[in-house]
Amino acid sequence: MATEPARKGRRLNRGRVLRTERLTPHMIRVVIGGEELAGFGAGEFTDHYVKLQFPRPGVEYPEPFDMERVRAELPREQWPATRTYTVRAWDPEAVELTIDFVHHGDKGIAGPWAASVRPGEEVLFLGPGGAYAPRADAGWHLLAGDESALPAIAASLERIPEGAPARVFVEVAGPEEEQDLPTPGDATIVWLHRGGGQVGDLLVDAIEKMEFPDGDVHAFVHGEAGFVKALRRHLRVERGLPMERLSISGYWRRGRDEDGWQAAKRDWNRQVEEEEAQALA
Repeated sequence: MATEPARKGRRLNRGRVLRTERLTPHMIRVVIGGEELAGFGAGEFTDHYVKLQFPRPGVEYPEPFDMERVRAELPREQWPATRTYTVRAWDPEAVELTIDFVHHGDKGIAGPWAASVRPGEEVLFLGPGGAYAPRADAGWHLLAGDESALPAIAASLERIPEGAPARVFVEVAGPEEEQDLPTPGDATIVWLHRGGGQVGDLLVDAIEKMEFPDGDVHAFVHGEAGFVKALRRHLRVERGLPMERLSISGYWRRGRDEDGWQAAKRDWNRQVEEEEAQALA
C-alpha cells in the first residue's frame, strides 16, 4: 500500500479456496480460485491488496451477499470484519489468487482462518487496490519491511528490471522465517532476525547506517507504524527523498487490531505529515 492507497476496484469478489501451504512456521499461503474471479484485475501494481470479509458469528446476511445491503440494513457492529492483505500473486490464466498470511496461533481473525480453512470454502473480498510498482527509471531500489510487508516485497522483487540494483531489508522473528526471494534484479537481500526485540528496531538501525548508492532511489517501506514513522522521517528529512520516490505506510500498529488502526490512521498520517513539514521547513 502507498500512503494514500488507490480506491478503485471496490466491487465484491467471490472465490473458493483451492489449496493452502505453510511456507514457514508463521506464514501460511492460501490460493483462491473460481470462475467468478475471471477478470479480477490485479497485475498493474506489486502492492495490490484486497479486503477480506469475515462474517460475524450469529449474524444472518442477505443472500446473495451484498455489501451495500449489509451497510444499509444492519448496524455497524454486525458488518463483517474486514482484514486487508497483500496480493502475493495473481495468475489470470489459471484464475488463481495467492495471499500469504502471518499466523501467530489463535490471535486475530485472518491468521487463524488461514490455518483452519479447507479447500472449497467460499471467500468474499473487496478489491484490488494498490499504488506501487518498481519504477523502471530508478537508479536503484530500496525495499524494507517486516513480515506483513514480505508478500509485497517478494512480488516487487519479481518485477525489478533485469540487472537493476536493489537493496532489500526484511525483518522477521528468526532464520526459520526466511523465504526464497527470486528476482531478475541485482539484489542484495539482508534478513534481520529480531528474536525477542521490538519490531522494526533492526530495520531502522540498518537503513540509518547504510551507505546509499549513487543514483535516484525508488523506495518501498511498509510494516508496523512505529518503525515506518521513524524511517519516513529519516528518508524524507535526513536523506532528502521526495515523496514521489517513496511508497511508505503503516500496515499495522502495535496494540491495535485493524479496525482500531484504520479508524485512527488518517489522523496519525496527518500528524506525521505536519511534523515532517516542520522538520523540512
